[in-house]
Amino acid sequence: MINTDVVIIGGGSVGLTAALALAKNDFKVTVIDQASGVQPLEQPQSRVSAISLASQQVLTQLDAWQHMDLSRCLAYDTMHVWEKESFADITFDANDLNAQQSVGHLGHIIENHNIRNGLLKAAQQQDNITLLLETGVTSIHNDDEQVLLTLNNGQPVIAKLCIAADGANSWVKQQLRIPTTFSDYDHHAIVANIKTTEPHGQCARQVFLPNGPLALLPMYHSSSKTASVTPNREPGSICSIVWSTEPQHAEQLMAMSDSDFNKALTAASDSVLGPLELTTDRIKFPLTMRYAQTWLEQRVLFMGDAAHTIHPLAGLGMNLGLMDAASIVDCIDLTDLQNPAKLQKGLRHFERWRKAEAQTYIVAMAGLKNLFDGNHPIKKLIRGVGLKLTDKAGPIKRRITEQAVGMQGELPTLAKPVDPLR
Repeated sequence: MINTDVVIIGGGSVGLTAALALAKNDFKVTVIDQASGVQPLEQPQSRVSAISLASQQVLTQLDAWQHMDLSRCLAYDTMHVWEKESFADITFDANDLNAQQSVGHLGHIIENHNIRNGLLKAAQQQDNITLLLETGVTSIHNDDEQVLLTLNNGQPVIAKLCIAADGANSWVKQQLRIPTTFSDYDHHAIVANIKTTEPHGQCARQVFLPNGPLALLPMYHSSSKTASVTPNREPGSICSIVWSTEPQHAEQLMAMSDSDFNKALTAASDSVLGPLELTTDRIKFPLTMRYAQTWLEQRVLFMGDAAHTIHPLAGLGMNLGLMDAASIVDCIDLTDLQNPAKLQKGLRHFERWRKAEAQTYIVAMAGLKNLFDGNHPIKKLIRGVGLKLTDKAGPIKRRITEQAVGMQGELPTLAKPVDPLR
């Protein structure tokens, strides 16, 4: 039998971040995940995340950033957004941030495997974290005092608190019959890596097309051994693409030969990086908004994609999950496990706080998607004028930039910059 303070089901980036945050606050933590350990990073991976400054701070504070392969983390300093066949155009720059917040970049584009590897290596160095990898859970019993799990090897696990961070199709959520709100975005996403003719210049790009947005996310050069902060302006840069489009169009794009897809992609991107060429297979998946109506069920707490999923329009999903994980230690401490009333109060505070953040982003993503849907001339005019005015309005543009890099809103302590004088 395993007896632990907190058991976390799901050893992805969110679950491991929560484990490290709790372990550094003296909790004894057990992490259960069906996946294996550190994954070798050979060829570039097409599943990437745009990690905000706030998320970078969390990963650094938890000693995970230092364990990542920083030669495969690309710092981007500008973000260019435009609408095809329109004058709607805006560029965000690291210089838009105020002097206290500016670190010379807006964020990093990082392969998801690289993030998890760094977190796993950090977790392996924590004596009070037990990693049960390649392990599943077959049953869960939850009451007001504890959670009892049975592993697929028959071993029982008892914990005072269970965190469900097991992804969008959460097994825990299904077992506990947590009511969940679904909304079909009526979009599928196609992801892949591409080679560009022109250098990406450390700029993240997103173009709004009639059928949905196309993101071109800059990655390290395939032959680069440089650190993440070194500019990468070589020809033949590598980018990750996320093309969100209507299901029928997505099927057409997936059915194309590589050559035809390359031509369609180059045309869709207005050739801003010259002719584009696939370097990986294409992956397609449907986009659905999910929102668990309750994030706390007795002694089980939900976070990350198990609690919410949003449109990848602004690349916020991973960051929202990492903020969930970092927030838990602002809401409970080790002594709360012996005080049920105090523990419930802290967990309810977590639920209210993080639900409010998720709702804000869900509404914002829906509004942004609806704003750029359709080709009505008046709607296009509003988009064009709105983006142009925002581009010229310093304070408004700065606030949007701060929101994009995760420096707006109620940040968890782990995400706040550390005062070097303290």
